[in-house]
Amino acid sequence: MGLPGEPECRGERRAAACALGRGVDMTSEMLRTAVEAARQAGALALEMLPRERDLRTKGTRDVVTDVDLAAERAIIGLIGSRFPDHAIVSEEAGASGGETNFTWIVDPLDGTRNYARRLPLFAVSIAVLEARTPIIGVVYDPVRGHMFTTVRGGGARLNDEPLRVSPVPDLAGALVNLGWGRRDQERSTALGIAGNLLPRCSSLRTLGSAALAVAYVAAGWLDAYVSLVVRSWDVAAGALAVVEAGGECTTPRGDAYRADSVGCVASNGLVHDELLAAIGEV
Repeated sequence: MGLPGEPECRGERRAAACALGRGVDMTSEMLRTAVEAARQAGALALEMLPRERDLRTKGTRDVVTDVDLAAERAIIGLIGSRFPDHAIVSEEAGASGGETNFTWIVDPLDGTRNYARRLPLFAVSIAVLEARTPIIGVVYDPVRGHMFTTVRGGGARLNDEPLRVSPVPDLAGALVNLGWGRRDQERSTALGIAGNLLPRCSSLRTLGSAALAVAYVAAGWLDAYVSLVVRSWDVAAGALAVVEAGGECTTPRGDAYRADSVGCVASNGLVHDELLAAIGEV
């Protein structure tokens, strides 16, 4: 029985919230806010989707920056209006202070290069941490209307349907997404990993959006995701979804994945050891 005036801690979602010292109402409100913010940012991205002439006259970087900043302002404004004492870390704006243990990790437009070229693989990613532990994750694909939502201890969902990672038992049958990085050295290392993985897995993909790729692992559409350099604002929400959907998420060295980790290996869990071995050989 909860304290007077508090909801009882019954059911998975309620138990998870109470175990971490949160009220269920607050958890639900944070999730609602994350979903609403993601929808607003996604609508802006679609509204501002560059036409071919925009790419010629402004350049891809300028187009993307306009959208990033507009979407980021919308997200931060909504979060700040409802949770003014929470900290926010965003890819473009950096970190803002907060007086509680709650931190929002925001990427207003993941897959910017795809977006700038009108390739419809981009997403909004929002995660909420409590004392550095991810508790809520939202990844939104505005093109397809895919809303991936996760509550720690309450499972991962796609448009309210429960998610489960794939049952592929080994790397030989696995479809793996590989992130390449941006710097020459990062790409050289990724090329070595690709050389190790290609003979061992079913096939490699590169979606160009880490947030979507990791969410796809949670959905069972991909069996694994590998990047040596990806940052938390891209994958914090998706990484929580993978774990809640029954998968595994670590650093490339096999350590527990944290919100401040650099690099991420997410999988259905069954192929994880083989993945880490292939990465470790490079």
